[in-house]
Amino acid sequence: MRIFSSRANFKLLVATSVSFAFFTLLLWSRCDSSLDSHDTSSVQLISHDHDPKLRHLEDSGGNEPSLVNVPPSGQRYQPIECLINNEYKVDGRREGAEVYLPFSFIEKYFEVYGKIAEYDGYERFEWQHSYSKVYYPKEIYNPEGLFMSFDHYNVELRDRVKCISGVEGVPISTQWGPQGYFYPIQIAQFGLSHYSKNLTEPKPRVTVYENGEGQSLPKWVLSDAKSHVENILDEEKSSRVIEFITQDDAKSGVSMNLKNSEDFELSFDFKCFNNCSVIVTVETTEKDKPYMVHYITTRDVIARRGTHVYYGIGHCRQWRTITRNVMNDIRKGIGQTNGKSVKKLKVTISNIVKITVQGFGRIDNVLLSTTAHMAHFYEAANWLLRNQDEHGGWPIWVTRILADEMGELPPGWYSAMGQGHAMSTLTRAYRKTGNQEYLSAALKATKPFKLLSSEGGVKAVFLDKYPWYEEYPTKPSSFVLNGFIYSLIGLYDLMTTAPPAQRGEAERLYREGMASVKALLPMFDTGSGTIYDLRHITTGVAPKLARWDYHTTHISQLQLLSSIDSDPIFRTTVERWIGYMKGKRAKHN
Repeated sequence: MRIFSSRANFKLLVATSVSFAFFTLLLWSRCDSSLDSHDTSSVQLISHDHDPKLRHLEDSGGNEPSLVNVPPSGQRYQPIECLINNEYKVDGRREGAEVYLPFSFIEKYFEVYGKIAEYDGYERFEWQHSYSKVYYPKEIYNPEGLFMSFDHYNVELRDRVKCISGVEGVPISTQWGPQGYFYPIQIAQFGLSHYSKNLTEPKPRVTVYENGEGQSLPKWVLSDAKSHVENILDEEKSSRVIEFITQDDAKSGVSMNLKNSEDFELSFDFKCFNNCSVIVTVETTEKDKPYMVHYITTRDVIARRGTHVYYGIGHCRQWRTITRNVMNDIRKGIGQTNGKSVKKLKVTISNIVKITVQGFGRIDNVLLSTTAHMAHFYEAANWLLRNQDEHGGWPIWVTRILADEMGELPPGWYSAMGQGHAMSTLTRAYRKTGNQEYLSAALKATKPFKLLSSEGGVKAVFLDKYPWYEEYPTKPSSFVLNGFIYSLIGLYDLMTTAPPAQRGEAERLYREGMASVKALLPMFDTGSGTIYDLRHITTGVAPKLARWDYHTTHISQLQLLSSIDSDPIFRTTVERWIGYMKGKRAKHN
């Protein structure tokens, strides 16, 4: 009986094991069908209140992000419909008491940002509350040094920059008008960015192809027997140059091979007697599609016909140094539209083949370099010299509507931000050259700060007590934060550059402005981000929240002010505002 019983028990055990294995396999298959273990479009939203494993992280005040493991595939997920504020529905997944929503919904709803990244041998989901980046200052602010984080700016590449003017050498903006106009703020930023890049980037590599001093012409090739080229002594320059004469024919010309596949900043000295043009032939990464950039002696801005791009460089009756980034000129040329933005195209130069001159003129100092930052900086500084009006300002000749409740700013308005940027540019040019014209223009630029917006200036007064320098001199006042601080930086640059006998006005305006920013700074703090301006106070409309890139601009500006003013409000505000970028929030009641 014992043997029989043992065998019966053994058979029963085997049968039970087989049944359990079959049931487990069935359950595994059903779970596997409901769980897409490779679907990375959703992110788990787990409440710390319901999960003791996560709750202790809050209790301990830990700042390190926690990695939440995906549940084993043996657990079961079920679809669940999520009703959002009784307005619309989103499909989610449920695991017991936990609910998971697609990150594509979370991203838009909460304005957060995330992506799947693979490194260190496995995938992570990276979640960020801000898309922008804080650039920490490399040094204490110096009016002769870097301008904030402008060494990271590429003004000429912005899609709202039509092109770099061939006549003026500075950006033409389409931000508020597709016809294009000169925007002093953008022009000064162009100059300050190149000035800053010159301090942070390696010294440029320069290749000189022609300087006229050799008195020989083996480099230049004539396209026809009637064309002429000669090395002569130019009395105006007191040096030898290349003089050329060609027929009035598109196929006629005098050419020199360049064959450079690395350096795309072209510079040359140029003087035209009659109907001149300089043509640069380039090969691109698009096979069998060479482009030709024509720099012609007209005042036309930019045009394109097929693979030919045209820039007017003015009449050039006097010697002029022309510096052009050929890569940018091609991209802007073929990206032109009838709208406000230039298409961003990935055309890349593989080789600058040759330079060709046509008409009757002279050329000298033909060179290619990796960068030409200081040349572009001085183009901006000199534009500011040429275009300052009798009131000390740089009028903006385009209509601007900041908000419907504030009406429009008719063409000819001044901007405190533009005035401040101009001061920062001109004082650096003065420090570099010692040219008094730059300093005089910067000193004259303080005039609009003394006039109220209603009187044609840039000054507003908050609560009849705190002076504020307006980026946009609207009625009622807008009190834009970033534009105001930029104007303070310009005043600081001027008061620390000008001799003691000349700095008084700039110093007074700076001191009064700093008192205002310290008093009003908390008004721009939402507890989770910053506010662009104070229109909600002056007009009663909803606040204008600052985008994250403006928020990081606010942070960079306060970092600069903190380096020149020891008031703790700047340091503590910076720390709090950086925290907002990581999801931190002010305490609630």
